[in-house]
Amino acid sequence: MDVVVVVVVAVLVLFAVVTLVKTVRIVPQQRMDVVERLGRYRKTLEPGLNVLVPFIDAVRAKVDVREQVVSFPPQPVITSDNLVVSIDTVLYFRVVNPQRATYEIANFLQAIEQLTVTTLRNVIGSLDLERALTSREEINRHLSSVLDETTGRWGIKVTRVEIKAIEPPPSIRDSMEKQMRAERDRRAAILNAEGHKQSQILTAEGEKQAAVLRADGDRQARILQAEGQAKAIRTVFDAIHTANPSQKVLAYQYLQALPQIANGSANKVWIVPTELTKALDGLGGALGGLANMAGDAPKAGVDAAAVEREAVAAAQAAAAEASKINEAVREAEAQVSRPTPS
Repeated sequence: MDVVVVVVVAVLVLFAVVTLVKTVRIVPQQRMDVVERLGRYRKTLEPGLNVLVPFIDAVRAKVDVREQVVSFPPQPVITSDNLVVSIDTVLYFRVVNPQRATYEIANFLQAIEQLTVTTLRNVIGSLDLERALTSREEINRHLSSVLDETTGRWGIKVTRVEIKAIEPPPSIRDSMEKQMRAERDRRAAILNAEGHKQSQILTAEGEKQAAVLRADGDRQARILQAEGQAKAIRTVFDAIHTANPSQKVLAYQYLQALPQIANGSANKVWIVPTELTKALDGLGGALGGLANMAGDAPKAGVDAAAVEREAVAAAQAAAAEASKINEAVREAEAQVSRPTPS
């Protein structure tokens, strides 16, 4: 009798525990449970503590509502120019309605994969290889719009579709590498030619500017030299004009310059200015007058010593005047030799 009581009590305790487990349901965060009552949808359990009717309510599916990432295997796709390329895709989605994800489709993950492959083949089939390689953003947007529109009635939100890789055939890859290498060589040749062209242009411009500067420097030097010579001539002329030399002094200066003229080995012809002949005539006349005075002195009873003194005085006056002219010429030459302030 005691054994029967113990068995009954144990059965009752076990039944109570099972009933409690089936009654209380704790749902973790970011998960929703779909509950059925007698085989029919009853409600969706939110995260936290939930109470069910034991043996009547049952959990049909546990749905993860976090965003999920699925990487599909490479799919062969034919482009519009009849080339087979292998494309890898990555899909980001999340379940927004657990009830539809459970009852509208049997396996939503497989359905999304097949829909992605079909849409991808339709999109790539309308593009050639070059455009398919450079239009990833356009392909991603088209896939996202088609998948989001179709999976919306399944309670699934496709957040993003990315093409991970597009692999053309090996022969096409080799051709593309050769084309890229040829393009790089062409760009390098163009850049080299442009650099050589710019170098020649800059060299020519530099030579042009240097020639212009040299010509301008020569012109300035000649102008300054001419101005210096003009200033020297003007200064000598002013000095001679201020001294007002007589014909005798000019004749004396001409006589001093004649040996310097004769020093040149190429001088075969001498040109004697008219002023020299006039000055020599004047000087000869003066000396002749003095000689006549000296010769006539004994006849006229003139003192010969007085006549000699007058002649000496006249010669001294002529020498003093010549010395004054020489001093004026030296002063003019000194002014010319001074550096002109810039």
